[in-house]
Amino acid sequence: MKFVYIDESGYTGHDLLNSDQTFQGASAIYISEDDAVRIIKEYFPKLKASELKYRDLVRRKNNWDRLLGLQKELLENFDCVTYVCDKKYVLILLFIDYAVEPFYYDRGIDFYKDGCNYSLASLVYYVAGRMLGDNNFSEVLSLFQYAVKSKSDLSISALIEKVKRINWQELPECFGPLALEDSSCIRAIKCEDVSSDAAFIVLFSLISRLEVIIDSEYMIKHDKSKNLDQYDVVLRKMINHTNKISFKETSLTAIKFPLKLKSVEQVDSKLSYGVQLSDILVGGIMDSAKAITGKKINQYNKKISELYCENQLIHLLPNLDFKMQKEFRHNTESEKLIDYFSKHFS
Repeated sequence: MKFVYIDESGYTGHDLLNSDQTFQGASAIYISEDDAVRIIKEYFPKLKASELKYRDLVRRKNNWDRLLGLQKELLENFDCVTYVCDKKYVLILLFIDYAVEPFYYDRGIDFYKDGCNYSLASLVYYVAGRMLGDNNFSEVLSLFQYAVKSKSDLSISALIEKVKRINWQELPECFGPLALEDSSCIRAIKCEDVSSDAAFIVLFSLISRLEVIIDSEYMIKHDKSKNLDQYDVVLRKMINHTNKISFKETSLTAIKFPLKLKSVEQVDSKLSYGVQLSDILVGGIMDSAKAITGKKINQYNKKISELYCENQLIHLLPNLDFKMQKEFRHNTESEKLIDYFSKHFS
């Protein structure tokens, strides 16, 4: 059976507003341990640490060229998939899922058609702070995140009252349902299956692409860490789902069950060179995301995204090109997919 190694970065559980870790990502690579050992020795022959760790290597500028060379080697010669998302954007999408969409669903409107939810979330991401005030918008998101976690009437009331106090009429499509105390939106937020944890979003995107590029059954190995415990739970749920069904996600991708993924195992990264290389890939793309969004730019991280082919990188970032969004998500089955996953993967 083929082995695929994955690692994550930026996971903060239910907290998607962590100011120190604004992006979340994961990388997967199909490689043998023998090839992994060979490549590590080729690019870092004098490594004295017990394992290859991206965050330690990237601190020294004299490692930058070798890190770029290593990532280029992996991306050109092995099956690799990397996913990265802006966590604030993900939280806005979740706000639309639970605090907005039920209002429209009750009125017979498919709010997911042609990626409408992604376009609205992108618009809100860029303009809500200016129109409502940065502090007001941040507080709404924080209160929503807390309400989703606590499920208490008090937390939901605090969220609704805050929305009423802001100038919500500036963006009524997004904030109107809560300002009107829509009962369906309130029930959605209180639903026990609803969470702001993005682990499922990250893994679902990663697995969708792996299922396309790997042509036979495979097994995933990932690091033993507290962060990856939740990933392990999600992966096992996906593996154990045996219903025969498929959904069109975008113009390029679809997900089909049962998966070719057959098992998952947690391993010590010090003993797995494949996991160490996936750590290099995800660490690099997290730095690249900072460069792309202007949060941190240097001569190293602005070159990383140039190493990737289109089918090797999945990103969930706000985009104001609404025409492109519509074409990319035209005739997808987002509403059916969300309903199905809510029922079977809660």
